[in-house]
Amino acid sequence: MMAPILPLSLFQPGVIISLAVIGLGLAYLLRRTLLGKEVDRKVIFAFIFVAVATPILFPITFEVKATPIAKALFDKIESLPEGTKIMISYDFDPAMAPEVLPAANAVVRHCMQKNLRVTFIAIWATGQSLLNQTLQQVVRVEFPEKREGIDWCNIGYKAGNEGVMNVIVTNLRKMFPTDVNSRPLDSLDILNGILSCRDFKLIVSFGGGQPGPKEWILYVGDPGNVPIGAGTAAVSAPQLYAYYPKQLIGLLGGVKGAAEYEFELLTKYPRFKEVDAPGIRMMGPQTLAHVVIIAFIVLGNIAFMRGRRKEGDK
Repeated sequence: MMAPILPLSLFQPGVIISLAVIGLGLAYLLRRTLLGKEVDRKVIFAFIFVAVATPILFPITFEVKATPIAKALFDKIESLPEGTKIMISYDFDPAMAPEVLPAANAVVRHCMQKNLRVTFIAIWATGQSLLNQTLQQVVRVEFPEKREGIDWCNIGYKAGNEGVMNVIVTNLRKMFPTDVNSRPLDSLDILNGILSCRDFKLIVSFGGGQPGPKEWILYVGDPGNVPIGAGTAAVSAPQLYAYYPKQLIGLLGGVKGAAEYEFELLTKYPRFKEVDAPGIRMMGPQTLAHVVIIAFIVLGNIAFMRGRRKEGDK
């Protein structure tokens, strides 16, 4: 599922400075390892901190090629005709937000650009406040012409977890008689003709716990025959791969998934080049941190083999 990540240029200041810092640090650790000297744990932690902080202070821009599973969600939204009614659910908390919110913002941005009509919902209580961030920072700022109740609506949070899904798959108004502004759903133009989740052409769930994307598949997607897409924390993504592509049309896993979607969006719609792309921005520190961890594994094995050789000589 991993797609190649390539820096646009090796001569970026961020690349040069980061590689220089990491190279010097690894050379020091390699020398200590070859000499058979222990390295203080504090030095390791300090090195990890510097390796991650350097590409943050001196940003590195990556070209990210989307994996098929992320591209599938982008293509699905891209293929929907203007005016198509879809639902987006925010089912995560602030702890997952750094990974999941960038993907959610990118998908919402894409839906608004495509003039889709979006109904927002939250199955997690904490999702409501994170949804408000997207509405305030993406929808209202970048698409001020979009009208609430016509182009989008927020029906808010309802307690009940899977029980809520079990009901709204057949009757949306039974659990959500009004939107967050206490307006009856029947008075909202966007929900004319929408009786249940079965009437949406696509549902995208952003989450990483329970209930989350898996429950949307099991309680709404399968029984209601509704296409389900998802964005999730990286640690939860492997649990969802089994549902792709029949029960899950596409998946954005962690920061990497967000970066892939952002890059597809920037490629298709250059007007978003001036918009912040946190997924792409975070790929630099994450990639270099992975490089350092791999280097630690190599150094650890060198130290281990060197130790065994010494024992054999005795």
